[in-house]
Amino acid sequence: MPRIQYEGALYHVINRGNYRRAIFETTGAAHAFEAVLSETCLRHRWRVHAYAIMRNHFHLALETPQANLVEGMHWLQGTFASRFNRFREEHGHLFQGRYKALLVEDATALMRVVHYIHLNPVRAAVVPPASCATFRWGSLPKLRRPERPVWLAADILISRMGFPDSAAGWRRYAGFLAELAANTSEQAKLEFDRLSSGWAIGTQAWRSALAKEYQQLSLHPGLERRELRMLREEQWRESFDRVMAELGKPREALANEASDVGWKIAAAARLRSRGVPYSWISRELILRCDSKLRGQVFQFRRAHGTDGPRGGDSQQSTP
Repeated sequence: MPRIQYEGALYHVINRGNYRRAIFETTGAAHAFEAVLSETCLRHRWRVHAYAIMRNHFHLALETPQANLVEGMHWLQGTFASRFNRFREEHGHLFQGRYKALLVEDATALMRVVHYIHLNPVRAAVVPPASCATFRWGSLPKLRRPERPVWLAADILISRMGFPDSAAGWRRYAGFLAELAANTSEQAKLEFDRLSSGWAIGTQAWRSALAKEYQQLSLHPGLERRELRMLREEQWRESFDRVMAELGKPREALANEASDVGWKIAAAARLRSRGVPYSWISRELILRCDSKLRGQVFQFRRAHGTDGPRGGDSQQSTP
């Protein structure tokens, strides 16, 4: 199935056990997954900035120096499932189908993901905030070791936090995480509630540019419906911003003017000519009824041509 891949890409990768099965409930299973993760990183030259292996799912903050996410994930999940089923003398799918791989924009966005992953055991009430650095099946205890695994990357975390790469520095980071665990407003500011959903983590401008660059993926039948919708919405949002700029209208005008004002119908006509669906247009333009919008756009096009007059001075209502 298609994925956005390029050299040096950053991802937040997540997957769960089939039917939310607790596949990592035993020490042996968690240790085996950690071993396969290590093998995968060495085979595919991955760099892992954080990970957490929970009872029924895992999180990875992953960097791929080569464009090989799909190949590596196929090996990681396939190898672990094969070993797990062979040991348990079981058959069938171990994971719940397709893994999530949210693209991460840069080091700033990556840091939010790293903190989120390190606090996952705390948020799940597996360990108390003061013990987040001792969670056995996470990256933090390994990062604190002088001889950490070669595939486990600490450079971005150290440089961004400004803590020394020493026992004292890692204690300071653990203290930072404990404070963050208790600060729900700071978690909201870091958008913790959005770091496991969607398709990309970063600024709106970056997501729009990325969606435009990889817009051919939105035509691929292999994408999941939710992922496909989000990729297309980035393209629609870019078209929306461009149309608003063409009409000389700020976003504040949307809520302050009537739904049948001429420039809104002109905007709707231009967006429809670019393939944006009526339901999305109606929501973004704050219109009362998208079923009525079809007729308004038709009448507007008949009066003015395909997209209507240029510029932002047309204020007449549609007949």
